[in-house]
Amino acid sequence: QVQLVESGGGSVQAGGSLRLSCAASGRTVARNAMSWFRHAPGKEREFVAAISWTGGVIIYADSMKGRFTISRDNAKNTVYLQMNNLKPEDTAVYYCANREAIFATRNSIDYDYWGQGTQVTVSS
Repeated sequence: QVQLVESGGGSVQAGGSLRLSCAASGRTVARNAMSWFRHAPGKEREFVAAISWTGGVIIYADSMKGRFTISRDNAKNTVYLQMNNLKPEDTAVYYCANREAIFATRNSIDYDYWGQGTQVTVSS
């Protein structure tokens, strides 16, 4: 089993920044791909970014490219999502996910463990 705990969410004004963290515990996740998804009210869950276990492969959703940066620290079993130039449409609950495989994908069905989520609210 892997437990994932997100933190760092909050309320910011448009143009602001937040840094989300996802701490993993349980079985080692150092060789697992990690990702971030988000779920806004009235919308389907949406892929945000994913990172392979080495950090050598990173995937972003098109709307996040240039604004969001995913990274990981395997020594700390933690993955991060730096979000800059936030927009009201970024308002959502953000979830991290862990995949028991080394390759990152953008498909939620490929991920085995999920955190409880952290709320991000961006006001105009």
